[in-house]
Amino acid sequence: MKIVRTVEELTALRKENSFNGKRLGFVPTMGALHEGHASLVRRSVAENDCTIVSVFVNPRQFNDPNDYKNYPITTDADIALLESVGCNVLYLPSADDIYNGYEGCTMDFHGLDKMYEGEFRPGHFQGVVDIVYRLFDLVKPDFAYFGEKDFQQVAIIKLMVKQKNLPLTIVPCPIVREENGLARSSRNRLLTAEQLKVAPLIYKTITETCATIPESETIENLIETLRQKIDSIEFMKMEYAAFCNAETLERLEKFDRKIATRLCIAVWCGNIRLIDNISCTIK
Repeated sequence: MKIVRTVEELTALRKENSFNGKRLGFVPTMGALHEGHASLVRRSVAENDCTIVSVFVNPRQFNDPNDYKNYPITTDADIALLESVGCNVLYLPSADDIYNGYEGCTMDFHGLDKMYEGEFRPGHFQGVVDIVYRLFDLVKPDFAYFGEKDFQQVAIIKLMVKQKNLPLTIVPCPIVREENGLARSSRNRLLTAEQLKVAPLIYKTITETCATIPESETIENLIETLRQKIDSIEFMKMEYAAFCNAETLERLEKFDRKIATRLCIAVWCGNIRLIDNISCTIK
């Protein structure tokens, strides 16, 4: 696996025709890699001639400076994992280098940056599109792989690619979970042993909630019931839950069996914020 650390090195690699005529897959990450990331890389390796992975903790997408400061950095372990799953190139830039002369990406979010995650993390999605657009421009992949745990983020990146008419395909990949159902996340390693015992109850609770929802059920009542269940669990406090159209992310006002429905949720477990989402069955 080749490691490049600067825009200049990455550009030189491309000019050397290292990717000439090859189908190029790309997996952007913020490091602290786990099996969820590994699954994305494996899929890219299987579907492309060459796979590039970036590891960069992007300061622009953290609205809480302490969250950025405490984000886990595990570079040596990340390199070992990427080598084990067949990554061809690791791009490991610095903030000063990647943002040198680059102001950001302007796009019309159509309000998607203000709802759900955006409501509680102002500026987050602008930071996301800033770095993703920059990485796409530098790497120039044919396919880019993203996990559906960040369901809203995937929708926004798809919108950005469409608006900017970028010549690549976004490939959403299913959430990878622990055996107990907890969605794999770099933040999980910040949980205490006691919090790790109860964190899987988020998935258990939303699974039970979404298993079979009567079309006559009101969304307000279901969200309130969900809040009561989550908040009754030790360490837990629900920040938000929203039932939305799985295609457009539009917030639903009532259930409709003809609309593919997704429940998105954010929960504080102690001082660690966890997100998850799941498909709903409306009967």
